[in-house]
Amino acid sequence: MRGITDTVKHLLIINVLLFVAKMSMRDGLLDEWLALHFPKNQAFELWQIFTHMFMHGNFMHIAFNMFALWMFGTAVEQVFGARKFIFFYISAGLGAALVMLGTYYLQYLPLESDILTAGFSPSQIHETMTTGRVMQGVNAVQQDQLQSMFYIFNSSMLGASGAIMGVLVAFGMLFPESKLMLIFLPVPIKAKYFIPGIIALDLISAVTGQSFFSPSNTAYAAHLGGALTGFLMMWYWKKTQFNKNRWDR
Repeated sequence: MRGITDTVKHLLIINVLLFVAKMSMRDGLLDEWLALHFPKNQAFELWQIFTHMFMHGNFMHIAFNMFALWMFGTAVEQVFGARKFIFFYISAGLGAALVMLGTYYLQYLPLESDILTAGFSPSQIHETMTTGRVMQGVNAVQQDQLQSMFYIFNSSMLGASGAIMGVLVAFGMLFPESKLMLIFLPVPIKAKYFIPGIIALDLISAVTGQSFFSPSNTAYAAHLGGALTGFLMMWYWKKTQFNKNRWDR
């Protein structure tokens, strides 16, 4: 582990240990406890807002995230120091979770309101959400609405991507002239252009549903939430760089 800073190393170890534990336990059990569920779902627990960022879906998911954490997190921690880096990392992950939940609520609540207005009861809606059985008397439009609600109600969010997007933003603001490239596009691009480009692709994916480099079920809103949280923290620290909250560069 030469070249890895202490906090990044500890984060890598925690993520890998939890992934091994997940693979060793009954299928889905650890995800049920630690992944972030929609708050209306009975599986939701408050601690999941924190624990979801240490869980991963499969080997490629954790491999890409941990590679990015090592690649960008080490450089950022060298500037920030351990305490400031872990505060930044966790804050970006929490910001990602809150933006994702907010996005889900903005999608879910209008649909729920329409179903309630049509005369169906909260208990009927809850039964449909938990069992998947569509209640009697719904029309085609309402069935589509219930299907969208069911997807959100039973969704779960996991992964360090939101926190890492915040770290990526910090790297771009600290080292804007550094040159980066994609594996399948070996053209060096400065970080000040590369990282906004990645964020722009996530924004397009979040709006259109079109996936560019990741699976279609990727939580793009969470990526954007982590990036936004990271940017706001970096902007604030730079703005207050001459007082006790100063940016440490």
